Amino acid sequence: MPQSSTLLFVHFIWATWDRAPVITPDWESPLYACIRDTCHELRCESLAIGGVEDHVHILVRMHADVAISQLAKGMKGASSHLITHKIAPHQEFKWQGGYGALSVSRTHVLKIQNYIYNQKQHHAGNKLWLSLETINSD
Repeated sequence: MPQSSTLLFVHFIWATWDRAPVITPDWESPLYACIRDTCHELRCESLAIGGVEDHVHILVRMHADVAISQLAKGMKGASSHLITHKIAPHQEFKWQGGYGALSVSRTHVLKIQNYIYNQKQHHAGNKLWLSLETINSD
């Protein structure tokens, strides 16, 4: 039976509630691993994960059978659960209600990966790509 195949790349962005600067360096490794694992469980491929104290960026190659909203809900839900139950159970934490999802052309994947991996430097040097940093918060 033939399988569907896609080359759909999506750049996800979401922030902490009220942009609280709570994502510390010691949170990053388990947080990013959780997001990566969730992508894998939903048959999507995480290509880059990065961020700063108040938001994260993830570049994903989508699976043909997974909706953008399904993946966003899964990544946000699993990572929120990890933070509130294991990383910082005595600290109030939640993500913003919404998220950003931007389509990425195959020819720009490496450029977006580099941007995501270098989030701290971009923010420290105020060298942001505003089109990749603007997200809605419901």
